[in-house]
Amino acid sequence: MAALAETLRGKAREYGFDAIRITHPGAIPQASGRLEDFLQAGHHGSMGWLAANSERRGKPQALWPQARSVVMFAMTYGPGHDPLGTLEQKTRGNISVYARGDDYHDLIKGRLKQIGQWFAHESEADVKVFVDTAPVMEKPLGEAAGIGWQGKHTNLVSRELGSWFFLGAMFTDAELPADEPETDHCGSCRACIDICPTNAFPAPYRLDARRCISYLTIEHKGRIAEEFRVKMGNRIYGCDDCLAACPWNKYAIAAHESRLIARDELKLPALADLAALDDTAFLALFRKSPVKRTGRDRFIRNVLIAIGNSGDSDLAASAKTLLGDESPLVRAMAVWALKQLGEAITLAGEAKKRLPSETDADVRAEWRAALQGQKEQA
Repeated sequence: MAALAETLRGKAREYGFDAIRITHPGAIPQASGRLEDFLQAGHHGSMGWLAANSERRGKPQALWPQARSVVMFAMTYGPGHDPLGTLEQKTRGNISVYARGDDYHDLIKGRLKQIGQWFAHESEADVKVFVDTAPVMEKPLGEAAGIGWQGKHTNLVSRELGSWFFLGAMFTDAELPADEPETDHCGSCRACIDICPTNAFPAPYRLDARRCISYLTIEHKGRIAEEFRVKMGNRIYGCDDCLAACPWNKYAIAAHESRLIARDELKLPALADLAALDDTAFLALFRKSPVKRTGRDRFIRNVLIAIGNSGDSDLAASAKTLLGDESPLVRAMAVWALKQLGEAITLAGEAKKRLPSETDADVRAEWRAALQGQKEQA
């Protein structure tokens, strides 16, 4: 089994993985309690699937009782630039580094299936592979396997890879020799906590997803609370601040898998171009990208918030066009964007024209807030 494990490591490198470590299903006894605390505090927000599968998620043995080993794989997607520098380009949309290439779920799941088939043939063991598609707590398992440790931002950090890498898991009923777990090397550093624009970390190693820009721009389905909108800046899908601030990223490896390298059209797209996307154009632009999971309306909501934060009055025309959008969510954020850009005349005229026929309560609330803000400024 030791020889087979070494051969497996070599096979993983052939398929583009940068790290592979082995643990066993019972190696994360603390995970269940931590997950329960997270759920009890309501920090999962609207992600009900976390609570629905909490028992199996916290105990890998419950997912597949026959499993004897868990093999964890890591593949880097490190950026070739400083992600914090792009926050200053306010007329451009900032998409999280991980989502600028192809969807990693498809890539890594395909590679793990191939490795799993090879391993099953060589070992005559049963195998199951997972990439965010089942209630598997990849980060605690990655720590137990020795790939890295969960930092104060709750993401996995590696001394060899930094924190820009994806994880995948292979469960097997083969009894493979386990690697040593990794220990915490954060020390007194608070860089990831202090840089968070929305104060999403109530304490080190604890995340309140309801305040996290990644959650708000990707998972949250309705209007984003006004207290977070300005803080979002030009972030239209995800947020990289806590990862980018980590000093361990001096060891990070740039993405070498071609499908994970950022596409030119997704590096810093113009907000005006994004605001013009209809459903068909949205799906075409984000084909094979994880961004498509938000759907067009939520994505345009994020784009309009970025337009409101841009300070560029030339973008007011894009927002005004969307005042008549079919989506109430989009209409509401178009009103807010115009208010932020100081479009007093436009707002007053459009309100007179549109409010009488507007039936959505959220949109009417945005109109009232915008017009009240103008009165107070006057």
